[in-house]
Amino acid sequence: MIQKKYINAREVMHTEHLELDGLATVKEALIAMRAANASVVIVRKRHERDAFGILLLSDIAKKVLAKDRAPERVNVYEIMSKPVISLDPDMDVRHCARMFERFGLSSVPVIEQGKVLGIVSYNELVFNGLCELIE
Repeated sequence: MIQKKYINAREVMHTEHLELDGLATVKEALIAMRAANASVVIVRKRHERDAFGILLLSDIAKKVLAKDRAPERVNVYEIMSKPVISLDPDMDVRHCARMFERFGLSSVPVIEQGKVLGIVSYNELVFNGLCELIE
């Protein structure tokens, strides 16, 4: 019997990620994203019972640029997605990929015990997950 190799979200996620407050402006977010070479921002919880949010470049393109809104006048909380769909660090990358497809996701935070450990995107799933599975 051939045993399948198991790779989880914790093994493929990138741990460097950008976190901002929801009150930050889109201009501030863009400056931080450019400096960190990030395409995703995790929006911090405001309090213990709050939920994390997520801001993608596509959100900025669709909700600010396409609508000709001024980035310095739009707050992150106005255009982010919240609550964020997250991954368990021990979730198999195959299930992660299915979840991405089912919910139309492109980047998802890995959250454990209320803390963001990292981010998984299609890049991590394919280059870190699939490539490991075929080796």
